[in-house]
Amino acid sequence: MRFSSEQPKIIVVGSSSIDLVLETEKVPCGNETVIASNSESYFGGKGANQAVGTARLGASVYFIGCVGMDPLGQQIMRNMVGENVNVGFVFETDSDATGTAYVTTSEGNAAIVVVPAANNYLSLEHVEAADKYFHTADLVLLQLEVSMKVVEYTVSKAKKHGKKVGLYASPAQPLSREILEKVDFIIVKSSELHIVFGEEQREDILKKYVNKLFVRDDVNSTVYFDGTEMKYCRNDKDKTVHKMGMGDAFTTGFSIALCHNNSIEDCVKFGNEVSARVSGKKGSQTGLPRVSDFM
Repeated sequence: MRFSSEQPKIIVVGSSSIDLVLETEKVPCGNETVIASNSESYFGGKGANQAVGTARLGASVYFIGCVGMDPLGQQIMRNMVGENVNVGFVFETDSDATGTAYVTTSEGNAAIVVVPAANNYLSLEHVEAADKYFHTADLVLLQLEVSMKVVEYTVSKAKKHGKKVGLYASPAQPLSREILEKVDFIIVKSSELHIVFGEEQREDILKKYVNKLFVRDDVNSTVYFDGTEMKYCRNDKDKTVHKMGMGDAFTTGFSIALCHNNSIEDCVKFGNEVSARVSGKKGSQTGLPRVSDFM
């Protein structure tokens, strides 16, 4: 992994939330009650995770999102400012509360319920308000915790400005042909590949998206097709204890490596390394490494 002397400029459009994590002996089934041994709250939301992750890795980051006019929204804003993320385009709405997520976790497995709330109020007008910053960006990052209209509009805007676009397709849903053609890279969970692309075999899907589609599983393994062969990269040298935020972390590492003009293979390796480090600590943002960790 090579870091150039240029500071990447990244725009992240997406969600933010406060995550309440409950630790239990087992993840409950339907109609079952379990006792939590511990509960803690963390900063989260896939968009905010990517913004904080890329900022820690040395990028100049603008975050475009929406929070409620409540104490949780203010906490998120202060956290981002403390992480050197520009929040000039984080909008506040009085129509709903700040987004939250409720996570029940046991022995590395988790059941997650997301309440988008204010994230649902992120609009095309909010993205348009940041228009003048798109022409300076090196990369625009997206996830699927905001409306598909916002995702489609952002992709089109970024490509009009000739910018690279990355998408972590989670939570998974079908994507339009336009999005699939325009984005520069797509990251998908292996368990959700069929939701995004249909019922074709994984290898057949990967071969359609050379060096563009990266499929990940929960042991920090990534597979992609380089035009000649299937490439597999796995990084589980440390025990994967906490799986929350690993996909977001991979996305940030891959994105930073790409902005520094590394090869696709090195981008994947660095994404896996960042993801592995996150798994060692609780919370999606807690274990995100800093650029100084790699110097």
